[in-house]
Amino acid sequence: MRAQHQAFFLSLFLARLADQVLLFLVPLVIFRMTGRVSWSGIAFTLETLPRYLCFPFLGALCDRYSPTRLMRVSQVLRAVVCVGGVAAYDLAGGIGWLIALSALCGMLTSQGVVAREVMLPQIFSSHRFEKVLSYSQLADQLGLVLGPMLAALLLSWWHWEWVVIAAAALFFVADLALAYWQKASAFAFTMPEGVHGTWFQPIRIALSHVLRLPGLKSVILLAAAENLVIGVTLATSAAMVTGVHQRSGGDYAGLQTAGACVTIAILLMTARLPIPRPILGFTAFCAISAGGVIAAASPGIAGYVFGFLLIVGFDKMFNVYIRSTRQKLIPARDYGKTTGVVILLNNMTQPLAGVAVGAFSTRFGAGAVILVLSLCMAGLGLLVALVPRLLKHRGDASAAASSHEG
Repeated sequence: MRAQHQAFFLSLFLARLADQVLLFLVPLVIFRMTGRVSWSGIAFTLETLPRYLCFPFLGALCDRYSPTRLMRVSQVLRAVVCVGGVAAYDLAGGIGWLIALSALCGMLTSQGVVAREVMLPQIFSSHRFEKVLSYSQLADQLGLVLGPMLAALLLSWWHWEWVVIAAAALFFVADLALAYWQKASAFAFTMPEGVHGTWFQPIRIALSHVLRLPGLKSVILLAAAENLVIGVTLATSAAMVTGVHQRSGGDYAGLQTAGACVTIAILLMTARLPIPRPILGFTAFCAISAGGVIAAASPGIAGYVFGFLLIVGFDKMFNVYIRSTRQKLIPARDYGKTTGVVILLNNMTQPLAGVAVGAFSTRFGAGAVILVLSLCMAGLGLLVALVPRLLKHRGDASAAASSHEG
């Protein structure tokens, strides 16, 4: 890859680093303020639901306007929201400002994610797409490695408001790196052809692709199933480590860092080895499902750590499988709008997992919720694998019977 593309990946890394600082802070600060796992689940739902609901609109936006410009706007506005959220908290108080700050930054992160998805096939058109996605995920994972460490270090020195201000500074530097890459590479995005019409027309087109494109529904269902376990893990990990297993915030940061390191090792393998996409998907799906069961059923911290590492370690490998398969299936002219709708459908199960944590963890325990959702993931995966084969077998049997009668 060209040398100037290093600034592009640096921008991805810095933005992810800042995002991870915020993701680390929200559940930890809320659990410390309230002392209840259910509040962590509710806050997670309020944080994630808006970011996923806006994906279809953001996808249509990328088919109308330059995704490079949208990506830059996303990073600048995230910095502004961080500063504004801290100022509002100092004036009015309450955890609502922290949740609102996270929700707004999450929506703007969604804008950056869709813009990046639309840009990557054009920026790296001469490279194997699975390799490009692996390096993109590596930039994300480096942020995940350093994010918890940086957040924990800053929290040991400062109050959490100043840590949010530091995240704002990272978003601003990420935008500077993206601006440098844009100037050095002279990249100009080629807008897709077609009539845009009303804002509802792109959503109708995207839903038509979801219903009619062969294989796309299966990919969406698999991603939705996987996000049940990812969602419940994100919603409960802080409470499980610092509450159920009675470990410190530093231990929680260490767990997050270990998970990111495992993911980097897996992504390096994915980038360097030409592993067939179906094997990528099958391996990652099975590992994540098993990790959820192990994390839920283990009475001690060691078993939870092992299950957690399986979940977060193979999540990005599964992400590479989903994104590369999606890029092969969706027509280029409708890629932005369809990607936005597909990401929404993929991720709606994450806030549902947060609702399940908020509704049932107090009565049954967080471990029971994790176990049930992990089994649901495995069951949905089996349905996606078996139903097409059963339908094909039934069709072959009907055709054979008709031929015999004739």
